[in-house]
Amino acid sequence: MSGQVFPAVVAILFGAVAGLVLFVPVVALSYRRRGRLSVGRLGFWAASLVYFLAIWSYTLLPIPASDDYRCAGAVLSLAPTVDDVVGAFADGSPLTDVRLLQVVFNVLLFVPLGFLIRVVGRRGVVLGVLAGLVLSLFIETTQLTGVWGIFPCGYRLFDVGDLLTNTLGALIGSVLGLIVPARLRGVEKAADAGAPRPVTRGRRLLGAVCDVLGAAILAGAAGTVVQLFLQFALRREDLVSDGVIADVASGWVPIVVWLGVTLATGRTVGDLCVELRYDGGRFPEPVGRLLRFTGGIGGYLLLGELGAVGGILVIAFVVAWLVLLFTTPAGRGLPGVVSGRQLVDARASEPVAH
Repeated sequence: MSGQVFPAVVAILFGAVAGLVLFVPVVALSYRRRGRLSVGRLGFWAASLVYFLAIWSYTLLPIPASDDYRCAGAVLSLAPTVDDVVGAFADGSPLTDVRLLQVVFNVLLFVPLGFLIRVVGRRGVVLGVLAGLVLSLFIETTQLTGVWGIFPCGYRLFDVGDLLTNTLGALIGSVLGLIVPARLRGVEKAADAGAPRPVTRGRRLLGAVCDVLGAAILAGAAGTVVQLFLQFALRREDLVSDGVIADVASGWVPIVVWLGVTLATGRTVGDLCVELRYDGGRFPEPVGRLLRFTGGIGGYLLLGELGAVGGILVIAFVVAWLVLLFTTPAGRGLPGVVSGRQLVDARASEPVAH
């Protein structure tokens, strides 16, 4: 894999993992700040995440596998950068000249930064340029110092030409940010963020995705914490290799947490994220909340703990859940059928009568 492709792959892979981890909080924040989640805004934040990871990967990777490498040194003059640009045009093939493409890439790498400073931060061109300069200087200094002393010397070249081209990119991005209408800039809370909105099946499905994804992340975290505790605190290699305790934690910690949240609020984590709730019904409130949990994420997680038989039951449960999602009014689905409750926007002022 070439030196240019490897950092890109790393940025995309790490961005995908980080995106999954941050998906649930992003959904919750979007519903509270904007009243909904749009595909465009979600794509914007995902692209921003990959972008900042790309800056990290392109400036620091590949990291040397050992101390057997040559110190890169520093270029303290702009002459090499100027010579590269002039030489590319002098040779008559600037569009394919590697020297010019490298300079252009250094400019383009910081264009999104200036754009984000202008659009998201609602700051002017001066601050956008200053941010580009400071970040570029930090990166170049990190390379010059061998990642601040981790390596004996810098394994990447410190180049003041990069400072210039990066800062130029931030300037271009800040100017391009002017094309975005002022009303779409910033992350201020929308005036109608707290207004009730129609309960759609897509919104209900998004809440379920938040439940499943959040529970999966918590399961992985719980198992990892248990393994680390057994490994480093108790020094029990046998329990680490056996993995039984970690499996129990991975399975039951999400169940306990989601059950506690549902009993306490009447809503699962996914419901809380997308501002939905189940209301009404003929059962007492605690029973209705328990049935809502069982008909949704709770049933999914509990069946998954039954081993091989549970796997088949989980598939049947998911199929039934999806069928009822698209065949019941407002997508109240299996949780609504089991609990006898109606699905409503949690921001509605008048609850459904019991």
